[in-house]
This record gives sequence, C-alpha cells and structure tokens, in this order.
Amino acid sequence: MLDQTFYISAPEACNYLPGREARNIFAPPSGGMTNTLYSSLIELGFRRSGSFVYRPHCRACTACIPTRIPIEHFVPGRSQRRNLGMNRDLGVRIRKPVYREEHYALYSRYQSMRHPGGGMDEPTPQTYQGFLTSDWSQTVFVEFVLDDRVVAVAVTDILDQGLSAVYTFFDPELGARGLGTHAILWQIEETRRRGLSYLYLGYWIAQSPKMVYKSRFQGIEGLLADRWQPLPPPPLIDMDGPG
Repeated sequence: MLDQTFYISAPEACNYLPGREARNIFAPPSGGMTNTLYSSLIELGFRRSGSFVYRPHCRACTACIPTRIPIEHFVPGRSQRRNLGMNRDLGVRIRKPVYREEHYALYSRYQSMRHPGGGMDEPTPQTYQGFLTSDWSQTVFVEFVLDDRVVAVAVTDILDQGLSAVYTFFDPELGARGLGTHAILWQIEETRRRGLSYLYLGYWIAQSPKMVYKSRFQGIEGLLADRWQPLPPPPLIDMDGPG
C-alpha cells in the first residue's frame, strides 16, 4: 500500500468553511484501485466519491476529521431508540448498484429540497451514478420501503473490516422520521450482523452544524493526530440528517 502514488489538487474554495481554501490528496483515477486497497486507505482517513479516492490536505487547517463507529460497544441513545421505534414499519431491501429511475427521482428531489444551490441540485443520470458508484468498489444500495414505495436509499460500501456509509438520500417530506439517522442505525446493525468492526461515516467538522448528528453516535472515533480516538462530546442542540 505504501508504494501507491498520490497526487495533490490545486487549491479551491472550501465547501464547508467560508473564506478558506481546500486541497485534497488523491489516488490516481486511471486505475489500480481495489476494494482491498481502499479498505486500507480508509483507515488512513481517505474517502471515496465515485471512483475518486481522496483525503483533505489543506494548508494550516485540519478541520475535516475522518470518523468511524466501533460496533462492539455501540448502544443507541434515547432519541435513537425513538427513531428505531418510529421507523419499525419500514421494510429493507439490499440492491445492486445499478441505475434505477425510482432512485434517481428520489435523489433529485432530495437534492433540490434539502441542498438547493449546493452544486448538486441539478443532477443528471450520469453525474448521479458517477458520484455514488465505481467499477472497483463493493457497493450496495439499501432501500427503505414504506407501503411499497422507496422512501430512502443508503449507498453503502462493504469493506474488509467494516461498512462505509457513502451517502444517504430520502424523501424530504418525511423529515420528521429522521431517515438519515435511521439509515446509520441500520448500517450499524448490519455491520454487527456481518461480524465486522466499524462503520465509517466520512468527515466531521466541528464548526459545521450539518455534521452535528455524527457526534451523537455513542463511541464515535475520529482520526486525530494519526490516531483513532474518541471525538469530543456534541453540543446540546439536536440535529438530524446525513446526506
């Protein structure tokens, strides 16, 4: 793995912290990536976006913290238990990562209502597939179904040591159900069922209110100073919504 060649991107405006510049280290997109190699790289703080494997590498800024949930000792909190009860009427189906018009329509509506003006609210089928899938990852689309209607999809990578929550999108009119949180709770239990150790949740930024929900999962760890260790406790306000 250490023989892998990496590149660094040119600076660009940070999408999360106004007034800051962002850069990434990334593996060459031309080939050579495998699911096993990615399983090792995610331990070092890398993340997949489509076939693109990257890690933030910004000058004088370490705000983006890679996160994971150790499964062995996780116990849902009170609000998470309420979430599980509220959504006990949902069915679950694990599907192959192929294009489905129902998924794309749900994704488009989610982006336009939850993230307007964020650069992802006018997707095409090509950009949608390019963002969520790759030809080398072991990826599944987990459907959450209410009355035969898909109301949420959790795109999930299956790694050697755990699962990775790539992206979740859901019916924005069902916000009261906390479907983003519910998808994480399901992924935690699926990780446990498979006998794996970790659920990876991507990056956490303490200054970003949209990411507060990640720190509300008991025992969540961050890669701090090159060592996985517990994240600091979350603020008292309650927010939901991965994706």
